[in-house]
Amino acid sequence: MVMDREKQRQRYIAGTEGAPPVPPPGGYRGAKRQQSAYASPTPAASIYSAGETAAAAIEKKPSSVFSRVVLVVAIVFAAILLIVMAAGGTDMLYGVTMFALQLVVLGLVIATLFTARGRMLGSIALVVTLLFNVATVGGLSALRTSAAGAYDGMKSDEQKHEEAYPGIKGTDPQEALDQQSVEEVRAAAAELFADIRAQVTAEFGYEWVQVGDEDLRPERNGYGGESMLYEFATESWATTEPIHDYATKVAIMDLIGQIVVDHGMYGLYAFNDPSVSSIDPSVMTKLYGSDDPRTQHTWESYTENYPDPMRFYADIYDLSHDSDGSFQRTREAQNTRTGEPLEGLQLVVIASAVLQDADRDAFEKKLEEYPGFD
Repeated sequence: MVMDREKQRQRYIAGTEGAPPVPPPGGYRGAKRQQSAYASPTPAASIYSAGETAAAAIEKKPSSVFSRVVLVVAIVFAAILLIVMAAGGTDMLYGVTMFALQLVVLGLVIATLFTARGRMLGSIALVVTLLFNVATVGGLSALRTSAAGAYDGMKSDEQKHEEAYPGIKGTDPQEALDQQSVEEVRAAAAELFADIRAQVTAEFGYEWVQVGDEDLRPERNGYGGESMLYEFATESWATTEPIHDYATKVAIMDLIGQIVVDHGMYGLYAFNDPSVSSIDPSVMTKLYGSDDPRTQHTWESYTENYPDPMRFYADIYDLSHDSDGSFQRTREAQNTRTGEPLEGLQLVVIASAVLQDADRDAFEKKLEEYPGFD
């Protein structure tokens, strides 16, 4: 027993040169264990929060007087542009003065952007300048005056005087006074239509329907303005049934030719008939579908009562000769616009440069301001 303990002791101290023995694995039973490292101390809380520190670091600087002045200048200039636009001054907006002022304002705004204390107000002034400038406001003004027809441009007093000419350039105004008026054309056309409808119905049995209403449009005077004369188009009349038979077409046109002569007009001239028409056959084919009346989808005849202004048209539309369907599409589109039948005979009267009875005295008085005009 003693020997065993001595051997154990010798084993612990062998080769250690007096060093204390190494503790057994797991340490001695009942011995207190010490932490290998101390826990790091909790850092002290910051006296100031991050926001308070940043706020304290910022030094507030007021905007510069220069930037305020530039902003006011930009706003005032924008207001001037809008006032000029409202007054219809399109020419003034595009004048040299406005362009020069615009460049000055833009230069001031750009200069403000390069100053630290004026950058914010300079940015606002830049936005105002980009929204309201000579280009944008001038464009709006041009559209406004164009839509209203109030653009005078840089016209001289002489040009403005010419614009108010009551007649038509190149036409003797006395012709408008000597020929039929709008009211006389309307009455003559109504009588002509009634006679044609009655005789065609009596001989061929076709019924009729009115298509559209009359149209009265001011004629341009050739000097940039409107004259006191009108282009007058009557309502149209159309048969309610198609006319496909060639012999029937010829007979109807012959009958109408006799009627228009009875009403003081010349005989019918058939644009689509190559035997009398001066239209080139290739052009005739494009217009009427063929240069042969037997296979044409359109017959068009015309007459007038010169020197009076009435022009009478009688057309026959026949979809049975539409080879590719294109003419039918054209007629369908026309039917959608006016409600007229797709096929059949149609009549209309048009008169140009005619004067209304109510305007006759004013027309003659206005002409006194234009001696030598024609």
